[in-house]
Amino acid sequence: MEKEIIIGVLQMSDRASLDTNAYSSLSGDAILEVLTSYIKSPYRTIFNIIPDEYDLILKTFHTLAVEEKCCLILTTGGTGPAKRDVTVEATEAFCQKILPGFGELMRMESLKYVPTAILSRQTAGIYENTLLVNLPGKPAAISQCLQAVFPAIPYCIDLIEGPFILANEQNIKAFRPKSG
Repeated sequence: MEKEIIIGVLQMSDRASLDTNAYSSLSGDAILEVLTSYIKSPYRTIFNIIPDEYDLILKTFHTLAVEEKCCLILTTGGTGPAKRDVTVEATEAFCQKILPGFGELMRMESLKYVPTAILSRQTAGIYENTLLVNLPGKPAAISQCLQAVFPAIPYCIDLIEGPFILANEQNIKAFRPKSG
């Protein structure tokens, strides 16, 4: 039996966590839209909006990775230099291995559009069978960054013994080395 593909989408925002209007989930919705376009395999998502609180972020990472068995957690928000931006610190504390290449590539991609991309601290890491990727908070930047890093995500999940994710090759090409 194939492993179920479960993807956590976690939006960090003090304001949005208190606000129930549709505007508040724009960045989380942007992630969901990209996933629909990029993933051909059947999957389900677990979407949460929480405040920028370090302990709550850690607890939510644990819930998504360990209890819900997400193979991928995509976060948005909390990656800037502001005092309340603690997503990166929580990611680094939670993960067993950090994959700095994800953040490096996302910053390079974002610099094509805005000079303030150098202020972003996105990163990625692995906790057991879960890949955790921090994305920026702006919906347009989410799409740009996921376009840059998604080709490596399915293979990374293969390497950590997660479920096989088939990309929608009409919209994005996932890279897997040829065996043999």
